[in-house]
Amino acid sequence: MTKHFTHSLILLFLILITFNGCDKGDEKNYEPQYSTISIIEKKTYIFGIHPLHNPKRLFEVYQPLVDYLNANLKGVTITLEASTNYNEYDKKLFSGHFDFSLPNPYQTVQSTKHGYVIFGKMGDDHNFKGIILVRKDSNIKEISDLKGKSVSYPAPTALAATMMPQQFLHDNGIDINRDIKNLYVGSQESSIMNVFLKESDAAATWPPPWIAFIKERPEVAQEVEIKWETSYLPNNGLVARKDIDPVLISQVASLMFDLHKTKEGKEILKPMELSKFEKADDSTYDLVRLFLENFEKEIRPIRLNQ
Repeated sequence: MTKHFTHSLILLFLILITFNGCDKGDEKNYEPQYSTISIIEKKTYIFGIHPLHNPKRLFEVYQPLVDYLNANLKGVTITLEASTNYNEYDKKLFSGHFDFSLPNPYQTVQSTKHGYVIFGKMGDDHNFKGIILVRKDSNIKEISDLKGKSVSYPAPTALAATMMPQQFLHDNGIDINRDIKNLYVGSQESSIMNVFLKESDAAATWPPPWIAFIKERPEVAQEVEIKWETSYLPNNGLVARKDIDPVLISQVASLMFDLHKTKEGKEILKPMELSKFEKADDSTYDLVRLFLENFEKEIRPIRLNQ
């Protein structure tokens, strides 16, 4: 009995030694495993730009800005989204599709009725005006010469490039609903090309796309000239949806408002034909609201069935 008990104790001791040896060996060979996949995913925000240009050109001009924001913001990713025309952009903006956006002043004012807050704008208000182009070889010398002719525009809701030129024509004796044929052709570039190709007798646009266009197509400037220009209004706005974290809005605003202070930032602004972005709020666009109110009373409904 005693002998059997002693044998059992020896066997138990050997088993314990064996397990301890295994544990120590395992500790020596243990290597921590690290996942290559971050458990924290970046939240994506959509930055929509109104159709200042056709989609291809818009990405060329504004993608560097979005890249800059992404390089300087932590925990978020911003993606640039273009729209093929003003009508498509309006539907996205007014349905709250964009998190951040750069609308024209008309769209900026309207966006505040659809869940957005104004936090900034483009600078250079002196450039936010309409210009009317004609071919140099045309017989259009006076505004009255446009009667019976066609005029191309980007879209009915383009403020500087459509509404302001139409207001100008109205103020100078042209009934835009009876005296001329209005052609809404979808983009700034299309409006310019229409007069260049003699598809329209005159074309309306605004300075930044005109300046950018003739840099790429200098032959157009040889054939087309600015005949008239309008007065100006506050430039395109910067808006954010109201449910966006105010801290993020402030970070985006600071980065954009400081662009003109650095060499890198100036290079980003250059293709936009813009010197800077600046602070703005709802009251900044009171003049725009007054213009829009008078425009609808005197000329036409802003949103047309296209």
